Amino acid sequence: MAQPGQQTINIGDLDIAQLGDVKKQLEEELSHLTNSFAQLKQAQNKFKQCIENVKELGQKENKDKALLVPLTNSLYLPGKLVNPEHVIVDVGTGYYVKKSQAQAVKYYSQKATYIQSNLEKLEETISRKRENVSVVVQILQQKVSSQINAGGPVPGAAGPARPGQSKVKG
Repeated sequence: MAQPGQQTINIGDLDIAQLGDVKKQLEEELSHLTNSFAQLKQAQNKFKQCIENVKELGQKENKDKALLVPLTNSLYLPGKLVNPEHVIVDVGTGYYVKKSQAQAVKYYSQKATYIQSNLEKLEETISRKRENVSVVVQILQQKVSSQINAGGPVPGAAGPARPGQSKVKG
């Protein structure tokens, strides 16, 4: 269904070159969506790992345990776990909040659930986009086939070689 301000075009009315452009655009969109899906899945896995880490740190036997504290992705400092009941949670854009173990687990669980709902929506969009690509490919194949059967030139395809001329350059 077209959104307001958009024009609906019957793809069967497009010529072979236009269908090729539509196919290319749909494939680029599909690639972008697939990459976004992978990135969201990776973020969800990080939140799930955070849940496991918070649960593991919260055990009583970890009190006064030596550990490495990450300052950046590649810089760690030695530290000691003084209070396993509370953790510092990165809530984004450089802000950190002290939370109890239960609050931290709840926070990360909510983040993982939110990402899961977005993953499901994105998966539906990817599925529809794949169907659209398939339809365009089918119509493109039909048009190319009918063009070949009619004996006409197919745009983008090399024509027959003339005597004394090679199709392959090299």
